[in-house]
Amino acid sequence: MKNRLLTPSALLLHMLMLACSAVSLAAAPANLRSALLLHASFDGKLNADVAAGDPTLYHAPNGSHAKPGTIGLPEGGLVLHAKGEGRFGDGLHFTEKMKPVVFFKGGKNFGYNTTNWSATCSFWLRLDPDKDLEPGYCDPLQFVAQDWNEGNMFVEFSKDHTPRHFRYAIRAQLKYWNPKNLGWEQIPDAERPMVAVYKPPFKQDKWTHVCFTFSHINSGKKDGSGRLYLDGQLQGDMTGWQNTFNWEVDKSAITLGLAYIGGFDDLAIFNRALTDTEIKSIHGAKDGMRSLTN
Repeated sequence: MKNRLLTPSALLLHMLMLACSAVSLAAAPANLRSALLLHASFDGKLNADVAAGDPTLYHAPNGSHAKPGTIGLPEGGLVLHAKGEGRFGDGLHFTEKMKPVVFFKGGKNFGYNTTNWSATCSFWLRLDPDKDLEPGYCDPLQFVAQDWNEGNMFVEFSKDHTPRHFRYAIRAQLKYWNPKNLGWEQIPDAERPMVAVYKPPFKQDKWTHVCFTFSHINSGKKDGSGRLYLDGQLQGDMTGWQNTFNWEVDKSAITLGLAYIGGFDDLAIFNRALTDTEIKSIHGAKDGMRSLTN
C-alpha cells in the first residue's frame, strides 16, 4: 500500500468538500423539521407525535379504511404496543396475519394535492420475511384511497419467491399504468412501476430502515418518479410515468401491517422528496426522528 501526499491545492479542495458535507449534515435537521407532516414514534402512545391532519391511530375491518374507524389497535393481541421493543423506545409488533387494517388518515398527513404531489415516507421494520410471513403478499405500508384502481402506492414482500422480494410501487389510475388490466405478476419487472430488491437485508435480530420518495404525482405529465432506500442506501428508482391519481382525499389512508408479521417503528412522512443526505441522516440518527426534529 502506498501513501499519497496531497498537494496544497488538493488539500484545500479536500477541506472544502469536508466543510460542505458538514454544513449539509448540520442543515438537515432544520430542513427535516420544516418538511415534517407526520411522525409516530409510538413511544408511550399510539397516536402521532406530530400530525398535519388527524393524529389518531385507527383500526377497522379489512378494506374499510375509507370509513370511520375505531380508535386504537384491534383486540385479541393481533397487534401489540410493544414497550421498549421498538427501534427507538416503544414500537408496534404485528403478531399474525390478520383481517383488520390499522391506519392513520391520509389527506394532510401526507400532503396530498391534485396538481403536483411529492413526499417521502420513512419507517423501520424487523422481521425475517422467509421465516415470519405467512403465504401471500404482505404490504407493511400503503398509501390508498377509495378504490385500488384509482391510484395507490405501497411497499410489499412478494408471495412466490425465495428469498421474498421487497418492492416499492407507485400505481396510478389503472388506465395509465396497466391499460390491458393484466395481473401484477403477469407484467415483466422492467415494465412495472416499481423498484425491486431481490435479496433484501431484513433479519429477525436487526431493524432495517425503509424510506421511499416520490415526485410529480398528478402533474399530468410523464415525469413521475420514485426512489427506494434501505438502511440509507439507494436501491433503485423509477422514472417517466404519468402518475395520475383520482382520489377522494377524505377516504385516503396510511395503512400499516397488511398481512405483516414483525416489528414496526418510527413512522415519518415529509412534504417533499428528501435528498440522499437527508435520508442518510435519518438512518444514522441515534434516537430516531426525535433527534432530528426536536
